[in-house]
Amino acid sequence: MAQPPDITDTFVREVDENLRRDRIRDFFIDNTAWLIGALILFLVASGGIIWFQQHREKLAEQHVEQLAQIYKDIGTGKTANVAEQLDDLSNAGSKAVRATALFTRAAFAIQQSDQKLAIATYKTIADDGSLPKPYRDAALIRQTALEFDQLSPDQIVTRLQPLAKPESPWFGSAGEITALALIKQGKTNEAGQLFAAIAKNKDVPQSLRDRSIQIAGSLGVDASAALVPQAK
Repeated sequence: MAQPPDITDTFVREVDENLRRDRIRDFFIDNTAWLIGALILFLVASGGIIWFQQHREKLAEQHVEQLAQIYKDIGTGKTANVAEQLDDLSNAGSKAVRATALFTRAAFAIQQSDQKLAIATYKTIADDGSLPKPYRDAALIRQTALEFDQLSPDQIVTRLQPLAKPESPWFGSAGEITALALIKQGKTNEAGQLFAAIAKNKDVPQSLRDRSIQIAGSLGVDASAALVPQAK
């Protein structure tokens, strides 16, 4: 005799699904205001982020155009408002714009025979941990070059030691300043060896290599092997 179908499992599943649907429906009904508010906040936040990014990009483009105009004005001698404009750009949100404005400000100060301001500006760049290291290293070298006669040789050697190494991209400039400080210390042989190392480094500009060969030779160190063979 056939057994009636067991509807227990089917019934339980249907009841369970209905309960879940009711719970989901009740959740949305009970929390409609909260969900709508959350959606609005999400849309506002997303829109704000997009607006901010677009605004920042547009502002950066305007700042680059300002810098280009400043360079043009300097080239044509229209410098009345240059310092003020550069000071404004030195507070820009873009790191590249800020660093470029500061470097230009320092160079303009040198042009105006204001070495004190130039040194202070380079120091500002060198001490700004938010700027990329290449900017800070370049500023430190320029600051040290301007301060060369004001610092003791020991201070110069210590300050530039991390940059005056063959593996450093700043080896040429930092090495030359360090070697000159070594001469002031009376360490002429050590200075000559450093000039010779600069002369042999193919990553250093040729003009600096040629100068280093001459200075090394004057200090009794032969660096002529670093001369570039002349084409026949």
